[in-house]
Amino acid sequence: CELFDRIGRSVSLTEAGRALLPHATAIERELLAAEQSVRDLAGEVSGRLRLATSHHIGLHRLPPVLKVFRAAYPAVSLDIRFMDSEQACHAVESGDLELAIVTLPSVVPVNLQVDAIWTDRLHVVAMQDHPLNTGRKIPLGELVTCPCVLPGTGTYTHSILREAIDGRGLELNVSMTTNYLETLKMLVKTGFGWSLIPHTMVDGEIAIIDTDLHLQRELGTVIHRQRTLSNAASAILESLRDHAD
Repeated sequence: CELFDRIGRSVSLTEAGRALLPHATAIERELLAAEQSVRDLAGEVSGRLRLATSHHIGLHRLPPVLKVFRAAYPAVSLDIRFMDSEQACHAVESGDLELAIVTLPSVVPVNLQVDAIWTDRLHVVAMQDHPLNTGRKIPLGELVTCPCVLPGTGTYTHSILREAIDGRGLELNVSMTTNYLETLKMLVKTGFGWSLIPHTMVDGEIAIIDTDLHLQRELGTVIHRQRTLSNAASAILESLRDHAD
């Protein structure tokens, strides 16, 4: 109430809260960092490790890493946020997260440092009885006339395909977008169109279409160049490198 009186009757408590929230968040972040620094100076690998990853990496790449890490460092409390790679990179850059394990950007922001861990080969796929599944190589001019389902336009994976297509003067026939690759695979299986899927997701339910596209993306870690890593973050980076391609 005293704060409200100082600010003035014309400013609501809600507005005051919004104004103070960034400052409170910054103070909390500094206190947590100081607490973690004390543990790190003592040589402990403990405390809370805030990191982000994508749903795809969490399902297909991280389980063996996390299993080994948790057994080796039981005192570390993992706070894992699942989000799009682009959002995760922004969170590391702003200091909200210490580490991201995501699809790496082709253009790395100056404040970030990336380290490739896995290479994802990307395949053009369609349902087994799709007209594109002929056994012959499909020219790109024919491919782009068929409807496709793709990751959203703001994703790194979409940008990889878009750059390859735009460089040939072609335009994609996008019928639907979603950032969840498992959802894309379901849409492919049910006949909504062809898509671009990592090799780790290809199985007998969908067919790889032979084209002139030979695309891949890099998956790996993102940290801030100007911030010192906690012992827990350094330890999980080592675990990830042990499971690298």
